[in-house]
Amino acid sequence: MTIYIKNMVCRRCIMVVKSEVEKLGLTPLDIRMGELELKEEPLGGLELQKLDKTLHAFGFERIDDKKSRLIQRIKDLVIQRIHHTDEDLAYNWSGLISGEFNLEYNYISHLFSSKEGITLEQFIIRQKVEKIKELLLYDELTLGEIAWKLGYSSPAYLSNQFRKVTGMTPGEFRNQITKNRRSIDEL
Repeated sequence: MTIYIKNMVCRRCIMVVKSEVEKLGLTPLDIRMGELELKEEPLGGLELQKLDKTLHAFGFERIDDKKSRLIQRIKDLVIQRIHHTDEDLAYNWSGLISGEFNLEYNYISHLFSSKEGITLEQFIIRQKVEKIKELLLYDELTLGEIAWKLGYSSPAYLSNQFRKVTGMTPGEFRNQITKNRRSIDEL
């Protein structure tokens, strides 16, 4: 039995779901971001209620309808590619997503916007901006290296997009982080 789960965004989420499902006496065969495959077929109403309660306690939610599952799978794909891979992100996102789900991009984009209240492009940009923040926090890469890593055509384009989302430039963001950091002596 495959169960689709909302808000699984990292490997730690997978570990939590695995642990909690096992505590319920269920046998996970495979767990991926957004999906849980159980040995048990099918779960009864009481078992689903217990599972829902457990998932909810950790900020997860079981997804029942087909369109919501598709949207969650799209989000999982974007998050996986941006936050959990080290490959170059110079994707044609529309081609990647429509190819992955074997659906017209216009359909996917319209469905995403109608369910989420933002466009798929805005979701991708927001995820990239979060990754930029993370990389700026680590302070190991130049802005040019970050731009290349995330598939931007130039550091200037990255800066413009970052500013539109956050209201500050990457440099201002980095300075704010550095200014608010306390030394070890102050801790």
